[in-house]
Amino acid sequence: MPSPSTVFLRASMLTVAFWATAAFAEEINMPPRQILLEKTVEVPANKVNARVVRVIFPKGYKTPLHTHEGPGPRYVLRGRVKIEEGGQAREYGPGEVFWESGQWMTAENISEGDAEVLIVELGAPK
Repeated sequence: MPSPSTVFLRASMLTVAFWATAAFAEEINMPPRQILLEKTVEVPANKVNARVVRVIFPKGYKTPLHTHEGPGPRYVLRGRVKIEEGGQAREYGPGEVFWESGQWMTAENISEGDAEVLIVELGAPK
């Protein structure tokens, strides 16, 4: 029968080996993450209708004044867009994320080709 110190040493070595393997596996299997937007949000109810919409705006297109079903993040996949909301105008390009509040707004493609945007809406259930 092994001594208590031998048992402790073996258990310690197994624990270290387990955590080292887990950390190594996590390092290999997990691609790097980058937080693009973080926002505390007050939702309209305990349940929300979450929608992800892809929009491709032709060159030079500008939406009429409109709202969405709810606020949420928007992610520009390609092109450049000019967003006017709440009396402010901002421009966004590929890889940029912005937050729309759900207020009246316009979106305009200001790039030389198509602009593609992913819209995430957090609205009240229908």
